[in-house]
Amino acid sequence: MSAVVAVPVVPAQPHTAAVLLGTGVVGRALLTLLASGAARDIRLVGAANSKRQHAASEGVSLAEISQRLTSNREGRDNALLLAELDRSGASRKVVIDATACTTEAGRHAEWLAAGYHVVTANKALAGGHLSGWRALQAASASGAVYGDAATVGAGLPVLSTLRRLRRCGDSLLTLEGVFSGSLSWLFNQYDGSKPFSELLLDARRLGFTEPDPRSDLSGEDVARKLLIIARNAGFSLGSDEVEIESLVPEALREVDTKTFLARAKELDAPLRARHEQAKANGRVLRYLARLNQRGRARVGLVEVEASHPAARLSGTDNQFALTTTRYHATPLVIQGPGAGPEITAQALLGDVLSI
Repeated sequence: MSAVVAVPVVPAQPHTAAVLLGTGVVGRALLTLLASGAARDIRLVGAANSKRQHAASEGVSLAEISQRLTSNREGRDNALLLAELDRSGASRKVVIDATACTTEAGRHAEWLAAGYHVVTANKALAGGHLSGWRALQAASASGAVYGDAATVGAGLPVLSTLRRLRRCGDSLLTLEGVFSGSLSWLFNQYDGSKPFSELLLDARRLGFTEPDPRSDLSGEDVARKLLIIARNAGFSLGSDEVEIESLVPEALREVDTKTFLARAKELDAPLRARHEQAKANGRVLRYLARLNQRGRARVGLVEVEASHPAARLSGTDNQFALTTTRYHATPLVIQGPGAGPEITAQALLGDVLSI
């Protein structure tokens, strides 16, 4: 009787393999989607938070990622993650950046140049210094794809629509809108009956703001989104060319987060005065981003008429009004929820699937 020899099962080489950087709220939402049928053709071969990572070319178990990222003793090393991507044998290798880390964003062009596709919600490079944007454009000559749908509008089809228009020979003339889900919610709610600081703490508890709300209130995040859209439209704007109105008082800009939250009431008086002035003028306050035909860009608090489109927003809605050479008499408006880990994660998955 011949002996039975066990033959090891070798996993089939995937067409698409990915590593995920960032397992915060967006990263966790993406892991849930990667476990769904929509992502059945994607093999996740690694995941990492800011301190630890877990990777294996044959694929990592979604069920064990949380435990491994808590208990693994090995630190962070992107080179090891990329090595597992290479060992997977996949024809398409994707780095998914779900962090807000400037350092990770700074590597996007390097990864593209090396032939890795990059899908990201991280705005720090494309919406940062103009040199970073130019490095991205140069690196894309490698043929690798830069999936950036999640950087603007939490997945609303803003960049894809703009690119389609440009491919058809259309040109962006002006841009206006509400680009922050958190600031949209705050000023949709703020009617003077409740102190702004209380609304801010409510928004933080609901998860609408960053853990440090100054990331939203400073206007820097809105400015990055404006730069990303403008640059995709052909405007070579530097980060220093956007006028930014911060809602954070000077005295609270350098303190730690705990101190800022304890002193948040210092926001109330100046914003109450702005609200009362707008009310006296028959208007409401909205935090708008604007780009004109000459390339002048500004983000800040604006009084708008009750008939203005931004005055009719609700919840965390974002709104992007694009006036182009063909959408001239009436702008093309893209509107919808502009915050939330699930829709941002869906935008990331959508970009991976497009690749």
